[in-house]
Amino acid sequence: MASQHGTPPVFSNKLVAWIDHRLPIFSYIEKEYHTFPMPRNVNYFWNFGAIATILLVLMIATGVVLATNYTAHVDFAFQSVERIDRDVAQGWLIRDLHMNGASFFFIAVYIHMFRGLYYGSYKAPRELLWILGVVILLLLMATAFMGYVLPWGQMSFWGATVITNLFSAIPVVGPSIVEWLWGGFAVENPTLNRFFALHYLLPFVIVGVVALHVVALHQHGSNNPLGIDPKGPQDTVPFHPYLTMKDGFGVMVFLLVFCAFVFFAPDYLGHPDNYVKADPLVTPPHIVPEWYFLPFYAILRAVPDKLGGVIAMFAAIAVLFILPWLDTSRVKSCTFRPIYKWFVFVLLIDCVILGFCGANPAEGFWVPLSQVATAYYFFHFLILLPVLGKIERPLPLPHSIADAVLKKKAG
Repeated sequence: MASQHGTPPVFSNKLVAWIDHRLPIFSYIEKEYHTFPMPRNVNYFWNFGAIATILLVLMIATGVVLATNYTAHVDFAFQSVERIDRDVAQGWLIRDLHMNGASFFFIAVYIHMFRGLYYGSYKAPRELLWILGVVILLLLMATAFMGYVLPWGQMSFWGATVITNLFSAIPVVGPSIVEWLWGGFAVENPTLNRFFALHYLLPFVIVGVVALHVVALHQHGSNNPLGIDPKGPQDTVPFHPYLTMKDGFGVMVFLLVFCAFVFFAPDYLGHPDNYVKADPLVTPPHIVPEWYFLPFYAILRAVPDKLGGVIAMFAAIAVLFILPWLDTSRVKSCTFRPIYKWFVFVLLIDCVILGFCGANPAEGFWVPLSQVATAYYFFHFLILLPVLGKIERPLPLPHSIADAVLKKKAG
């Protein structure tokens, strides 16, 4: 197979050429995943998009297998999960891959988003690319929450009860929304059936949004650590073999860590109360969601008023949608923003603090700490980012990616 830049590829295999002439799928792959120009200076933070995609495929594949052995009924759900672990051939492996895959999926997505924050990947002309990424995050959170309910353990049941009850704080329509989510007047069998159906459906919706995300990415190309656009062929390399090899290495390292958890500490990221069957008459001493929801849970509890807490929790995600317009700096990458780059790490530390606050009971020292951390979270996006973008003096940008790379190598 040979091709010229700007001309359709010519395939030496006659069958491939025959199919491609009628359905140009091979031409699309050649253009978007072989000769597609990538900035020559991308680092290993750019691996996490590919890592997240592989984990999405893994989650769908293992989820389909689990669904064939799961019983969505409050009397049998917990036992069916135990049966998968004990009696289904390799069921323990499939379940541990799926259960830990959720946590590592969030790790990959959070790192992917932090990279976008640090290098300004949300700025023009990639605003819609960023917004689609936030939509993926929302769908992922909804899917993970519903999946956490399915084992029907103590934390599953009470987590579903607490989180769904939050919608009752919405004036007028709140109670009706809660009844619709429950399918009745309590978290019961209709609730479990609805969550199972939606948990099965939403990953395929995520696949569709991911496809749009990739189309938007390829429309203007990938950002890079310098935050400047390529100015010619000297600034780019073909996606294959350069980026496929780089992604392959990053994926293998990530999967090694993932497999270490699956085989040696499969329950480390879970909650022990969820290995006890749900009992509506016994309330756990401390109800907490999975670790990847803890910062938002802390924001929810930081506001004394129930409705205010719900608004603050959803606002913490909503602010990400308008991030491209909140940042007033003309420079994308924090590499050339000597002041703001430190505040990005302060934001990261703030999110970690929120996670610890969410993991602990809402009492004593943790309450004022979560309130301060919540205040800083919104201060960062709504005040610091617009103001600092106006007054900060960025460092000079290099003329091109190639100049910066060659200068760095020479140094």
